[in-house]
Amino acid sequence: MAVIKALNGDSYDESDMEPNGDHAAKSDAIVLFGATGDLAHHKIFPALSRMVERGGLNVPVICVSRQARSLEEMRARIRDGVEKAGGGGKDALARLLSLIRYVSGEYDNPATFTALKAAAGDARRPLHYLAIPPKIFPVVIKSIGASGLAENARIVVEKPFGRDLASARELNGVARSVFPDDSIFRIDHFLGKEAIANILYFRFANSFLEPIWNRNYVSSVQITLSESFGVQGRGGFYDGVGCLRDVVQNHLLEVLALLAMEPPTCLECGARRDDKFKVFSALRPLTPDDLVRGQFSGYRGEAGVAPDSDTETFCALRLFVDSWRWQGVPWYLRSGKKLPNSALEVFVRLKTPPQRLFVDSPAATGEANYFRFRLEPCAAIALAARVKNSGEEYAGKQRELYLLDATPEAAMGPYERLLGDAMMGTTTLFTRQDSVEAAWAALEPVLKDHHAALPYPIGSWGPKEADALVTDEGGWHNPEVQG
Repeated sequence: MAVIKALNGDSYDESDMEPNGDHAAKSDAIVLFGATGDLAHHKIFPALSRMVERGGLNVPVICVSRQARSLEEMRARIRDGVEKAGGGGKDALARLLSLIRYVSGEYDNPATFTALKAAAGDARRPLHYLAIPPKIFPVVIKSIGASGLAENARIVVEKPFGRDLASARELNGVARSVFPDDSIFRIDHFLGKEAIANILYFRFANSFLEPIWNRNYVSSVQITLSESFGVQGRGGFYDGVGCLRDVVQNHLLEVLALLAMEPPTCLECGARRDDKFKVFSALRPLTPDDLVRGQFSGYRGEAGVAPDSDTETFCALRLFVDSWRWQGVPWYLRSGKKLPNSALEVFVRLKTPPQRLFVDSPAATGEANYFRFRLEPCAAIALAARVKNSGEEYAGKQRELYLLDATPEAAMGPYERLLGDAMMGTTTLFTRQDSVEAAWAALEPVLKDHHAALPYPIGSWGPKEADALVTDEGGWHNPEVQG
């Protein structure tokens, strides 16, 4: 039986990592804490409605909130969220509303959980979903345990998983005191996206890629997650988190792991997560000079933001994966708010040919071949290669060979996929604790020791100082919104 050691010395064997025994049975109720919050309104309830429509949900959904509302008021809010998000048809929505039960009360009050047990009725294997602020996680987890609602149950914990390495370990300690590890589902909705799964498929379903997917042929890798919007009224929350913790430590590092990992022996077992952990544990710890932090103009005027805030709304960093495959290859990660567009794109720049045989060779023009993975807003994969122009002269242009997923609307949404997996006890698309700790360990040196956030204009690609991080010819690749 394989045993993995986490950074804190804890051992994780196969019985910790994968569903087994009674835990493999499907959950017979969903308990949603934070049911009146934005996450539930915009994402979770639309996903539940689509699950009903596909026939994947027919169990009670018990909504828990600190707000005193009637059952009809709760159903009206659910209806509003589902209709705005297009989460299934009218029949599916009606069936979802018939499954709804509602409990209100404080999360540290035993009476709330007594009422929750009554609402759960005959359910014996509930799935608890914590769609609540992270600071409340320990209170709710302990209350679930004290009330007896943790037996044969599972729990879904929303990111961020801690604020640093120490708090991530502390949160895991609380969760493990109540639930076994194979019943704890650390959710990152990025891992449920169809375009993210396409990276894994493209890498390992095609034989032509593997021979060049290494330090011998790859010059650098860029991952950009740009957002054209700002903090959207969540300044109070965002000011205590920042870009590095909000999206880099989880979303972007998860994408990096899929690009950098070794071929797993199978997909539906712990091997896939083992290989991701190896990538995270090989990340070279950052130094302050590897990170450029920025803050868009006007951020300090947002409601809830400190007038002297140094919180970054943009960050760019240079990482290295110290493995045999990737030794010496720089990985550039970048994300920010109020940038020119909203997109998620990977740009893998290949090395130039060793000899300048033609006048317009990539070594002379800086136009190296590349792979481009567009993940949002539409899925696309492109390969750039040079082709000769007509005529006697040996000169040409670089052209993209382009693939596009033309039916993204048919794909299952990330929350729908992940909720279904959690109910079945399937852990493959969820983050394991050892990977959480390894990711925090790589970022730990710069969480407090960093340069000040630099101002950047709204609609720009961040502070100009970020350009100096990229040493390759051509600099940053800026995603375009079309195609």
